[in-house]
Amino acid sequence: MQLLTSPKKEKIRLKSSMRYAYKQMGRAIADYGMLEDKDRILVAVSGGVDSLSLLKLFEARRQRVPIDFELVACFVDANFIKADRDVLIGYFKECRIDYTVKYLTIEDKDINCFWCSWNRRKALFEAARQYNCNKIALGHTQDDIIETTLMNLFFRGEISTCPPILEIFGGQVKLIRPLCYLTKNEIIDFALNFSFPITDYECPYAKESKREYVKNIIKELEGVSPAVKKNIFRAPGKIKEGYLV
Repeated sequence: MQLLTSPKKEKIRLKSSMRYAYKQMGRAIADYGMLEDKDRILVAVSGGVDSLSLLKLFEARRQRVPIDFELVACFVDANFIKADRDVLIGYFKECRIDYTVKYLTIEDKDINCFWCSWNRRKALFEAARQYNCNKIALGHTQDDIIETTLMNLFFRGEISTCPPILEIFGGQVKLIRPLCYLTKNEIIDFALNFSFPITDYECPYAKESKREYVKNIIKELEGVSPAVKKNIFRAPGKIKEGYLV
């Protein structure tokens, strides 16, 4: 891991779209108790707009809140996903962000969304343990959570989702999703304020995935009810047990 921590730089100035994203992330952190003093957070950075925005928002928060916490960016370099690792590392160094790179190799015959996700998550767990991080921050947006809710219902026959905060290993580590109140489009609006080194990160199997299928269903449903995404997002917290089998 490269240790690049330096004294705090000039505060990141917040414009309107930046301020909105910052406040929504802050609301999620407060609602779910995601951040505590002396936290050491491993931030999963894929090189996409969501994870880079999450890292930037954490930087802004560290400059403003009276809580002392540390960040370590972690890039999982998978052999079958095209991503410009060197550009991303250059960005970490330029911003003086502590970082680590984990390498993941999966045989072509074994590649599918579940197996990829499982192995990438395992790499993050190992990095968190190696660098004494008590929390792992993921850049999942509200859209990701909504899609996962429907995927689990449609294809696994269960009512479950990506919780904003989840304890694992008996509470030794917590997964947190600080962008859970922000949509993908809102994150894109935020990212336009910066010159992020968006890599060519793109899974070659993404267009064939069940998630892509669910995205299209949601898009069609929005034509009937603009509130459909918010309704799905809120549904796991409004389960009427008396009406369940």
